[in-house]
Amino acid sequence: MKRQFKVAALAPLIMIGAACTQIETTESSTSSINPSQQEGVKSSLEATARSKINVLQTMMDEAKSKGIDVTREEAVVWFSNEFLKFANWDEANPEAIEAAFGYERHFAPNKAQLAAELPDFERRKVIDILDAGIEELGKELRGEIKRRPVVKVDWQNTKATDDMFVSNGKPIFLYDYFSKSVGQPLGQPDIYNDYLGALYHGGENLYPVDHDRAINSFLVKEDGTFDEALLKELTDIPDVNIGYLVAWLMGIPEWVEAKEPEIRKGRSLFQGFDLDNPLAREVWSKILRKAAEVTKDKKVIELGFVLANEPHWYSEAGHWTGNYEEMQGISSYTLAEFQKWLNEKYKGNVAQLNTNWNTKFASFDDVEIEIPISESLRGKPIWFDWNRYNMHRATSWFTFMQNELHAVNPDADTHIKIFPRTFYEDSRSHGIDLEALTELTTMIGHDAKALGSPSIRPHISSDWWEKYTYKWDGMSMIHDFTESVSPNKINVNSESHFLSSGQWKVMDPRESYVRNVYWLATLQGMDANMGWFWMRDPDGSPEDRLEGELNFFDPGLAGAFAGSNNMQPHVANEVTQVMFDLNTYSEEVMALRKQRRPLRLFYSETSAINVSDYMTTQGKLYKSMFFEGFPLGYATQNIIAKQDNSAWDTVVVYKTPNVTDGEFNALQKYLDAGGSVVIDKQSLRFNEYGHLRENTLKAHKGKLMVLDEDASIEKLRQAALAEIKPNSVPDIEFKIDSPLKHKTTITRVAKTGDNKYLVNLLSVGHEPVQIQLSHKGGSKLKVTDLMTSNSMESVFELASEKVLLLEVEVK
Repeated sequence: MKRQFKVAALAPLIMIGAACTQIETTESSTSSINPSQQEGVKSSLEATARSKINVLQTMMDEAKSKGIDVTREEAVVWFSNEFLKFANWDEANPEAIEAAFGYERHFAPNKAQLAAELPDFERRKVIDILDAGIEELGKELRGEIKRRPVVKVDWQNTKATDDMFVSNGKPIFLYDYFSKSVGQPLGQPDIYNDYLGALYHGGENLYPVDHDRAINSFLVKEDGTFDEALLKELTDIPDVNIGYLVAWLMGIPEWVEAKEPEIRKGRSLFQGFDLDNPLAREVWSKILRKAAEVTKDKKVIELGFVLANEPHWYSEAGHWTGNYEEMQGISSYTLAEFQKWLNEKYKGNVAQLNTNWNTKFASFDDVEIEIPISESLRGKPIWFDWNRYNMHRATSWFTFMQNELHAVNPDADTHIKIFPRTFYEDSRSHGIDLEALTELTTMIGHDAKALGSPSIRPHISSDWWEKYTYKWDGMSMIHDFTESVSPNKINVNSESHFLSSGQWKVMDPRESYVRNVYWLATLQGMDANMGWFWMRDPDGSPEDRLEGELNFFDPGLAGAFAGSNNMQPHVANEVTQVMFDLNTYSEEVMALRKQRRPLRLFYSETSAINVSDYMTTQGKLYKSMFFEGFPLGYATQNIIAKQDNSAWDTVVVYKTPNVTDGEFNALQKYLDAGGSVVIDKQSLRFNEYGHLRENTLKAHKGKLMVLDEDASIEKLRQAALAEIKPNSVPDIEFKIDSPLKHKTTITRVAKTGDNKYLVNLLSVGHEPVQIQLSHKGGSKLKVTDLMTSNSMESVFELASEKVLLLEVEVK
């Protein structure tokens, strides 16, 4: 029996946040009326909802008799019934809901009011989704629209191919929640279904006491045998549904700590031990090989092994992770490995190191470094060497993990849940080499996020809100970068924070935002996503981890419930509806996705390490070129060296002053082979240590356009677009009339036949725009909305956050 909810004694180390201190409803608040009136409102709202469920079900029966698919409406009914149940539980347990709001500091001042208003808010939102369902099905019954039948995920037999998941012979986009109600068995039909997703994974507990995960350091005992109870977490997973497994690196057993007192020295937030410790590697070698053995050929690893949860080893002084003593400094093992790495890099010449660092070490064995390292050293050789080594050691650890798995199961897929911020933010002291890790693992992995409204954290800038309806750029950048590095790999977002995160929450998110952000991420490469997270038990109560004493290392788990999709019927339903549509039109989406990236932005890890605002500057360049009608790409030394250079038309180098000789030579060889480079005079001037480079790029067989040192992004953009070849420009052209000075319309075109095209439009602007479609040859167009099968004019309005999928036929 479920234990009674108790207020948690919670002192979170990191608060995962929320936004909006008041629930917005279309009717007046009922928090001030007396209990009998309140009950009357509840009864009236629930009765209205139940009546509408009956109406919709009657219409569904009629539709089925006419051969019309009603999968979308079945989801509406399911979510309606679930959230009416949730509303009743919330109303019967106000103390529990008030406590939940109280855990999030942004909601806490109004927790009583929010808890009182929540049940009727949920009921009103149920009525809203029912009204929308009745309206849409009514249109189909009347012949006003014709929808394509929904393509469902085959949760039992979907397979991973090289670059996509396939279900019943067609591409499929998988969806679920990263964690679901702890204590509920895998396959529980109220938790695992077509509406919430039905992926299996072992060790279902998220953020538990460290030894409650299936794949973690506690699996091996001191005598080398395995903890049979933990092993059962793996061996008892039913071989029914596809799924994934997470290697949980949080803790370390006491027996290991007794043998290795330094084992926690230099740990990070979600990695609880020193990566360079030999005993840690010995323990994890056994764990990984055993995990590979007992899961080989099992469906639960079809989505791969997640090798780590948000790994990072920030080592700069003043970073928030430095607030924890165990995260300060490095172990003697790490120092020894760093000394060895330096010896190899400097080819045994300690005098050269001393010249670079301005030191007087007698040998590499005498090298010392203070970690955390002062940010004032950025741009100095010691800063570069440490940060590059920090990336090397993390890549080495994950190479070790993957090698151990593949030693037993060579076919096991792998990916890493990488923080997007480790790419698009300026800091590079975290040890994450996104390019190297993307190349390493067999699948692309991350947990890309978006903000649907301004951040609730005062130290977080929300200046993007002036231009866009949501913060899309970080999510988009990591997709375009990783897809450029590994264009033929599956892309898995193993903890999508599209609906809420530590930076934002609102009680009433826009359904248009939900549809837009999931569609855009999928268009840019996302093949599977596991949302954050499903916290309701089948009876409507918050799950066990939100009850009782939360005495584990918790990053705000309790605060995540308030203001989440678990309180928002319209949001939970819209996630499912957009995934239904993406899967129903998966072949069209894949056709739009798999296009050349004719314009490549040059990315240098060297400048990212040395230049304090490198990624801020590169982000501005990225946004300036994002809305040109084709997917953006990146170029690096490795991409240029390893990939077919004809896959792009030009490479843009902007404010990238520091590059290694290898990076410089890659660009020169590209030009020698006839490539096109647009560059400003600030770029490529120095090597990784700030020494002036004597050589400059020469055009030779290629085309080199060098802009002035102070050239604006706009000048660079114009020069780069002039290099796009005519066959890279879509035949379908867009004239966009907008009241805004900046672009907000994302367009994609894919040719599907001699005279047919797919056209996808997404708006991320606050204002509607007028769209005029035309063919560059001047031919007339026949336009069909694929979602409704209705004809459209070639001139139309695109509303804010609207998503359109069109078929355009040239007459």
